[in-house]
Amino acid sequence: MSLTPVLDEVVASAADEALDTPWVTLVWNDPVNLMSYVTWVFQSYFGYSREKAEKLMMDVHVKGRAAVAHGAKETMEAHTEALHGYGLWATFQKEG
Repeated sequence: MSLTPVLDEVVASAADEALDTPWVTLVWNDPVNLMSYVTWVFQSYFGYSREKAEKLMMDVHVKGRAAVAHGAKETMEAHTEALHGYGLWATFQKEG
């Protein structure tokens, strides 16, 4: 009688890997919102320091977009929806 342990093979599916993939919320430059307002939104909604909010706002203004948050898909989706409520152009996507 053998006492060899039986090992179950665990295989991660593509769906499992997709859930683990980091996501990002992007804010895009628009012709409507003032830079001071965008800075205020980043401070108010995310709780970012004035310096961080201004840096992100300048990325939006100069580069056309800024990654303002990173994390789980559901969280990034919620951030995007909230930013829409502030009138900002925001999207979320897989990071990378």
